[in-house]
Amino acid sequence: MDTRLRALLTAQAQVCTTEMLRSIDIDAPEVAALLRQRTVKRLRRGLFVEAATWKEATPEQRLTLRTRATLLDRPGSVASHGSAAAVHGLPLWGVPTDVVDVLGAGGRTRTRGGVRLHPRPERLEPEVVAGLAVVPVATAIVQVVVEHGVVPGVVCLDRALHERRVTREQLESAAAVLQIGPRARSRMARVVKAADPACESVGETRTRVLLSDLGVAVRSQVVVRDDKGLIGRVDFLVGDRVVVEFDGILKYGGADGRMALRAEKVREDRLRAAGYVVVRLVWSDLDDPVRVLGLIQRALRLAA
Repeated sequence: MDTRLRALLTAQAQVCTTEMLRSIDIDAPEVAALLRQRTVKRLRRGLFVEAATWKEATPEQRLTLRTRATLLDRPGSVASHGSAAAVHGLPLWGVPTDVVDVLGAGGRTRTRGGVRLHPRPERLEPEVVAGLAVVPVATAIVQVVVEHGVVPGVVCLDRALHERRVTREQLESAAAVLQIGPRARSRMARVVKAADPACESVGETRTRVLLSDLGVAVRSQVVVRDDKGLIGRVDFLVGDRVVVEFDGILKYGGADGRMALRAEKVREDRLRAAGYVVVRLVWSDLDDPVRVLGLIQRALRLAA
């Protein structure tokens, strides 16, 4: 990669505009060559990202890159909704990551070219995160709840509470600034009630919400011991003897993963020897409530 291009991308956190490329003497034919060589990727007309960075990025990181590029193209705009949540480092589930939400001038919401422009509330004070103007964490969470629903909101709120980045008072204040209606306030209340700062991942959050929807009472992040001492902390405990663990699978890749898998097996053997019944859930299970309820009921019978 050309040294000046590398410097430009480094300075702009791996995104740039056509005008920026022209400023380092990269014209249209050279841009076309960079695209063919897969050195850069076009996000939309006039906006580019370094291709290798894009390839390695998670969905949330890709939305952050899209957001950064969009704000380069729209000076004065403020990232909002799921885009702001991504910039703040919150996980997303059930939130499209191919559309950038921003606040700007105008009296109505409109979408064009992958950008959804919302009216900017009068009393809203943006923050600067990693050089980007974004709504505060609490505001982004409320917007995700209003726009996308309860489970996406709980996924965001669990992480924010776990990292002590938001309070319930801040959520109430954000809801007041956004002037959300009665239906949205009711939804927000359900999200706050369902949130659990002990949960540590999207999979755990979705597992807990699913179990709650199935009428299964759970306790999160419970410390379990046997006659030898501490066994460990389990994701969920149903009743006194049924352990529910969410297994993301990916953590077992590579040599370190194989060691983690062996340690997990030893831990599970100790749990079973101590009289616990272990139910392991994977991503596909979270879309199959009938199967999950059957597994839990069968485990409860065995534990009894």
